[in-house]
Amino acid sequence: MITRFLLQNMDRRGGIFLAILLGLAVLVPLSNLLLPAISPFHVPTSTMSLWGKYLCYALLAVSLDLVWGYCGILSLGHGAFFALGGYAMGLYLMRQIGSRGVYGNPILPDFMVFLNWQELPWYWWGFSSFPFAMLMVLAVPGLLAFVFGWFAFRSRVTGVYLSIITQALTYALLLAFFRNDMGFGGNNGLTDFKDILGFNIQAQTTRAALFSMTCVMLAAGFLIARGIVVSKLGKVVIAIRDAESRTRFLGYRVDRFKLFVFTVSACMAGVAGALYVPQVGIINPGEFAPANSIETVIWVAVGGRGSLVGAALGAVVVNWAKTLFTSGFMAPYWLFALGGLFVVVTLFLPKGILGTAEALWARRRKPDGTPAAEPAPAE
Repeated sequence: MITRFLLQNMDRRGGIFLAILLGLAVLVPLSNLLLPAISPFHVPTSTMSLWGKYLCYALLAVSLDLVWGYCGILSLGHGAFFALGGYAMGLYLMRQIGSRGVYGNPILPDFMVFLNWQELPWYWWGFSSFPFAMLMVLAVPGLLAFVFGWFAFRSRVTGVYLSIITQALTYALLLAFFRNDMGFGGNNGLTDFKDILGFNIQAQTTRAALFSMTCVMLAAGFLIARGIVVSKLGKVVIAIRDAESRTRFLGYRVDRFKLFVFTVSACMAGVAGALYVPQVGIINPGEFAPANSIETVIWVAVGGRGSLVGAALGAVVVNWAKTLFTSGFMAPYWLFALGGLFVVVTLFLPKGILGTAEALWARRRKPDGTPAAEPAPAE
C-alpha cells in the first residue's frame, strides 16, 4: 500500500530523476573506492563529499517546494528546520568522541570543559544512542513546525506576514544558539567529530556510504512529497494555493491541511540537515541565518517552483555556481550575481530552468510550433 502511494502515476520526469539518483548512489561510491586515482573515471573523495552537500541542499529545496510550490506558503525560515536537524545529528556525533577530546573528559565535550561546566545538560541525555538521535532529527523540527503552524494557520496569517514571521523565527533561533549558556557550542558550534555508528567519519568508505545514503534519502523525500501532491490530499493543497478562501467556503479545514504539509516539510528539512553535518564536519549558528533561508527560496525559483525535480535541480545548479564563482576573482561579486540570477529568472523564466526547458521541448515537438494549451489558474 505504501509502495502504491509513493509510486502512483509516476511520470517520465520523476522516473528519470529517481534513476539518476539511484545510479549516483551506486556508481559514484564504486568509482571512488575501486578505481585508481589515475583513472579518468575516478571520483575523488573531496568531490564526492562536495556533491553530497549539494544533494543535502536539494532535499532541503524539495521540502520547501512542497509548501511553497504546492501549498503557497512562502517560508523564509526553512533554514531553521535544516539547522535543528543538523544540531540533533551534531549532538550524537559529539557524544561519540568520548575521552578522545582535547581535554580527555569522557562525558563533557571540550567546549563545556573550557566553560567550566560541571555536568552534561539534561537535553543532551539520550544522544549517545543513534536511534534516539534520528528520532530527534525528525521530532525537533517537526514539533517546532507543528506548534508554529498551529498558531499561525489557525490565526489565518498568510502572505508576506507569514513570511516575515518565519524569518523572525529563524533569526530568534540564530541569536539563541549564539549564546554559550545554551549548551550548543555558542559561536563555534559543534565540530571535531570522530565516529558515526562506530566508523571513522573521515574514512573513505564512510564518506562513500554517506553519499549513497544522501542519494537514497533525497529519492525518498522526493517520493514522499510527490505522493502527497498527486493524492487527493494534494489536490486540496493545490486548491488552497490557488484559491484559499474558496476552498475554505467549500468546507475544507484549510488550517489542518496547511499544518500537515508544513510539518512534513520541516521533517524533511531536518533529515537534510542531519545528512549535511557529517559530510561537512561542522554545525554552527550560522546555519540559522535568514540569508540561508532566502537562498533556498532562490534555488526553488531558479529550478522551477511547483515541480519538485526542478527544486532539486535549482539547488544543485546554484550551489555548483556558488562554489565555482566564490573561489576566484568573482568571489566579491557572488551575492550580486545571485541576486541578478533571481531577478532574471523571475522576469524571463517564471517557470524556472526545468519548466522553461520542458516548454521549449514541447514547442519544438509540435509540428506547428505552438505550445500546448495550459489550464487557466483559479481566480
